[in-house]
Amino acid sequence: MKGLVDTYNRKIDYIRISVTDRCNLRCIYCMPSEGVREIIHSEILTYEEIIRILSIATQLGIKKVRITGGEPLVRKGLPSLIKSISDIKGIEEISLTTNGVLLKRFAKELKDAGLQRLNISLDSMDPKKYEEITRGNHLSDVWQGIKISEELGFSPIKINMVPIRGFNDDEIKEFAALTFDKPHHIRFIEFMPTGAKDIWSKEKYISTKELKEIISKLGELMPIKNEWGSGPAKNFQLPGAKGVIGFISAISDHFCAGCNRLRLTSDGKLRPCLFSDSEIDLKKAIREGCDDNELQRLLLLGLQIKPEKHHINESDPNAIERPMSAIGG
Repeated sequence: MKGLVDTYNRKIDYIRISVTDRCNLRCIYCMPSEGVREIIHSEILTYEEIIRILSIATQLGIKKVRITGGEPLVRKGLPSLIKSISDIKGIEEISLTTNGVLLKRFAKELKDAGLQRLNISLDSMDPKKYEEITRGNHLSDVWQGIKISEELGFSPIKINMVPIRGFNDDEIKEFAALTFDKPHHIRFIEFMPTGAKDIWSKEKYISTKELKEIISKLGELMPIKNEWGSGPAKNFQLPGAKGVIGFISAISDHFCAGCNRLRLTSDGKLRPCLFSDSEIDLKKAIREGCDDNELQRLLLLGLQIKPEKHHINESDPNAIERPMSAIGG
C-alpha cells in the first residue's frame, strides 16, 4: 500500500504511542487532585506487542513515531524499545515527549538507541511555581537534562509550555525570550479541557491570539516555514532570535484538517482522535490470537472512524472520559 488515507483524504503517517499511564509528577492540568486509577501492569501493552502493532502500521504507511506517557521514562527498559523501533524498516523519525525529570539519566542511552527528537514539558521556570504546578520539586533536574541533551546533539529541542491564567501567565514573555540565546523551539499549547476537570475553566484559558499579543512586546513575530515535520505548531521567530516560537491552537484554531496521526494508548486502544472516546481494542485482539491480517484490518478501521474534526468548543469538555495521562500526551 502507498499510504494510509482516511475518509477525509488526510494522509496518516504518524502514531503517538503511550507506553505507560504512570508519571513521577502530578501536574494540575493533567491529573485531577484526587489522582487517577492506575492501570495494572498486566493490562499494559508489552514492548513486543507494541513492536508487532508498529511493524504492521509501518507496512501500511506509518513513518513517524512519538513515544509518550504518562512519563515514558518511568517505564523500565525504554531505550530497548527505542532501539527496536529504530530497527523497523520504514520508520523515519522517532521522538519522545517527557517531563525531563529523568532525562539526565537516560539521554545518552536514548540517543545511542536511535531517538532523534525530544519534546520537554515545562510550565514554569520559577522553583516555587514549578512545585505548585507539578506537585514535585525537580526543576533543577529538568534543566540538567536539557543541558545534557544539548551536548548530545538533540536538535531541535522543543520545550512545551501550557499557559494558564493565574498560574504561569506571568512567565509567557520569559519563555519566549529563551529563543534569543538558544536554538530551542518554545511552544505554547492552549490549555485544553482534558485531564484535570476540576482545574479547567474558560477563565483560565489563554488563546493564541492573546499569547501573540503578549510576546509581541519582545519584538515582531515573523512567521517562518515549518522545516521540522508536519506537526500542529505554527512557527514564528523574534528578530535576532536563534530559536523558534510555536503556537499549538487546539481550541481557538484547530488543525483537524491537517491531522496526520493516530494514538495508541498504553492499554492497547487505538484512538483516532484525542478529543473523541471512540477506540479500537488492539490488545484484546492480539491476546485472543489474531493474525496480522486481522490486526491490519483493525488499524484500517481506525481510519474509518477518525472524525473530520473535534467538537470540543461545541460540547461539554467533561464529556471526554479518559484523563490525558491515560490517553498519552
